[in-house]
Amino acid sequence: MEKKRSRFLFSVLCFGMAFLYIPLMVLITYSFNHSKIVPVWGGFSTRWYASLFESEKIWSALTLSLKIAVVNATFATLLGTLAALALVRFGKFRGRTLFGGMIAAPLVMPEVITGLSLLMLFITLKEFFGWPDKRGFSTIAIAHITFSMAYVAVIIQSRLAGMGQTLEEAAQDLGAKPLRVLVDITFPLLAPGMLAGWLLSFTLSLDDLVIASFVTGPGSNTLPILIYSRIKTGLKPDINALATIIIFTVAIGVIIAGWIMFRQQKQKERDMQLATATNK
Repeated sequence: MEKKRSRFLFSVLCFGMAFLYIPLMVLITYSFNHSKIVPVWGGFSTRWYASLFESEKIWSALTLSLKIAVVNATFATLLGTLAALALVRFGKFRGRTLFGGMIAAPLVMPEVITGLSLLMLFITLKEFFGWPDKRGFSTIAIAHITFSMAYVAVIIQSRLAGMGQTLEEAAQDLGAKPLRVLVDITFPLLAPGMLAGWLLSFTLSLDDLVIASFVTGPGSNTLPILIYSRIKTGLKPDINALATIIIFTVAIGVIIAGWIMFRQQKQKERDMQLATATNK
């Protein structure tokens, strides 16, 4: 019975992995297609990679998307971490339930509603304060930070709940001030979670289409918006080439992040073992 169950679980795992990664492999394969028609194989060629580097529209959209993603990931990680610290470390305070609900709302709110509400906000701000003059980089970045920080807050909350407060309390007993404890103890312990939150926020921003389409303006097309607009006239294989480059770049980033987190975890285990041996 146990053997049958293990075979079933292995089959489900293989099916899930194939469902996720076979489309990516097909996309990578067709990025080397010589034909102008995407689904028709015309022989192996790298012509679309050369064409990609000559397309100003694609690189302009990619540059804008990367800038927004970096700004979004950085501010979302900072704000999400502070929000999680407030929810976990500050105990019960007036408005805690409302604050927690507002943090979690973007996780369950339909993107269409979020995008529409942010659009109305920016329109209202322009009428009363004259800002923003036009919708583009700043409005998209603010919109992405709004929903990305919710994901970071969830990650940091789980990290805080799992690591306890022993080291922080020990540092305070030895005379460390709260800010020193936060910088020297709490943030280093939260670093793996913050890194995971940063990477997730970066990916969510780079991937977003619905919210960005509401808060962008003329001449400020992100990469997903550009790709979606090209679907109406027919995709060209240069988009496959760009997607392939992004896939390999993200894969390398994930491997590096995983290696860093693994080293930090090992260092933490060695420090704990050394502390235990010293106390004995």
